[in-house]
Amino acid sequence: MAGCCVVNWATPARPFVMSVIRLLPDLLISQIAAGEVVERPASALKELLENALDAGATDIRVDLEEGGIKTIRVADDGAGIARADLPLALARHATSKIESLADLERVASLGFRGEALASIASVARVAIVSRAKDEPHAWRIAAQDGAVSKVEPAALNRGTVVESHDLFFNTPARRKFLKTPATEYAHCLDAFTRLALARPQVAMTLAHNGRIAARYPVQDWQARALAVLGDDFAQHARLIDEGGSDIRLTGWAGLPAYSKASRDAQFVFVNGRFVRDKLLAHATREAYRDILHGSRHPAYCLFLELDPARVDVNVHPAKTEVRFRDSQAVHRFVFHALERALARPETTVNDPVCSPDAAERNPGTPAPDEIRATTALPSPAPRQENLGLAVAEPAAYYRMVAEALATHPSSSGRGAGGEGVAPRDAIEAPPLGYALAQLSGIYILAENAQGLVVVDMHAAHERILYERLKIALGSRQVAMQPLLVPVVFAATAKEMAAAEAHHAELLELGLELSAVSPTHLALRALPAMLKEADAETLAREILKEVAEFGASQAIAARRNELLATLACHGAVRAKRKLSLPEMNALLRDMEQTLRADQCNHGRPTWFQLTLHELDRMFMRGK
Repeated sequence: MAGCCVVNWATPARPFVMSVIRLLPDLLISQIAAGEVVERPASALKELLENALDAGATDIRVDLEEGGIKTIRVADDGAGIARADLPLALARHATSKIESLADLERVASLGFRGEALASIASVARVAIVSRAKDEPHAWRIAAQDGAVSKVEPAALNRGTVVESHDLFFNTPARRKFLKTPATEYAHCLDAFTRLALARPQVAMTLAHNGRIAARYPVQDWQARALAVLGDDFAQHARLIDEGGSDIRLTGWAGLPAYSKASRDAQFVFVNGRFVRDKLLAHATREAYRDILHGSRHPAYCLFLELDPARVDVNVHPAKTEVRFRDSQAVHRFVFHALERALARPETTVNDPVCSPDAAERNPGTPAPDEIRATTALPSPAPRQENLGLAVAEPAAYYRMVAEALATHPSSSGRGAGGEGVAPRDAIEAPPLGYALAQLSGIYILAENAQGLVVVDMHAAHERILYERLKIALGSRQVAMQPLLVPVVFAATAKEMAAAEAHHAELLELGLELSAVSPTHLALRALPAMLKEADAETLAREILKEVAEFGASQAIAARRNELLATLACHGAVRAKRKLSLPEMNALLRDMEQTLRADQCNHGRPTWFQLTLHELDRMFMRGK
């Protein structure tokens, strides 16, 4: 074609030619190993911080320059390194933390491979100054391009100082892939934050380009978590502290209202080690499934403690992946512990109801140290049967309330007998109080012992219907929809094995799968609720989850999403006028419903305005 120029951008591949097998130079071996351990400045910082913590440090200071690309300096007050051991500290596969396979199988230290310092020294200019206990002074050693200097005397009061300069100076291809100093600093800050969360008993300071960026004193784990994650998280988080015979989960679980667009606010630690584990991620995702639908991600900070022999941390050089000996038991424990915590209508960390002022203003309000977790809101003193909003509620109960008020006038000064007025003296008010009015056809205003309750009636009714639908569905087997023409698809060996091993469990879930050949499966029936779903995709997803996590949670995600949609369409709509008895019926049903604090999409269903807050708004007492 005239005037047309075709450019072939592909570079011809150089043919591989078999040559003599040779040993690689030690420096090249270390640089190859460094590619797995040291990806960027944050990776090097993580390894140096772990060494400091393993050395028993109680105070650590980190100084960075240009995001750690130019300089990483970690100073600690730990046990230090003896003069004779300094050359070994820069050698590959030299460590003081394990001696045998038995040690490796139950390792409790953060580091154990003996690769970190050698890997960093192969791609940066490294210097170590350390003073071990009982030594008269400190000693210094340096390394560059695989060459290690002599050990020389140095000045240092105690502990160890490790400096890394000009990361990847001798591997320009690797250095080209680094981001801007600001981006690399952000990754370093993340690594520092994770280890600060894991070791609250250690004071930690971070400085960047000579300016203090973060400083944490010695704290308990709750104070450290809230200091790192911020006051906003504290206001929207619930405490978790559950344990079994040899396993314990503590931490903070953010409420759905605090959900994020990304997973940046998710921290999981196993025996003090930050991990990114698929099994634990799945357990937490399932726990939030009922209260957080859509593309939002929950925020949490969880600490899982178990016997080191039950978890294998020697999975990847970066040590952020783990493998559990009994993965399904760990999954169940984390899922149920987190689910129970999120189901509690527990007071959040900074709720004004917990404040000393609120306790003084309302003598019946428990002080913060008296608050205990409950599985549901306590039952109201004068209990009312649950009634659907589509049916007119008998008014006899509320006539009884009015008569009680007429006999015992309210201390608030309002006239007795007014419908919906909370009976403070004659009858103990239930947790969500009694309805006063409806605002803009959207919100219910109610009065309880603490003050004013504002309820989003659609969100609240949506949660009530959703929980009822789940209970109704759980009371019988899942209805199956036979397929007129079975869906036949090619299956992997793992899918074939899962279909055979879990055939009975899959039938209980509403799926009938059978092998039609050594490599193909036929789907003959699926749950009636999911009859509109892509049958093959559904079967593959469930087989994958059944194989990895068991059958109990495999179908819950799709089922719950469908039930949430049904509940949303069946809930009372905005602008619908409700009578006071109907409003009170909704409040009573909320008190009897788990997870009534949030709707199915993670939005809050009600808020409390205490009398103390209202007085402050109106400047009463000033």
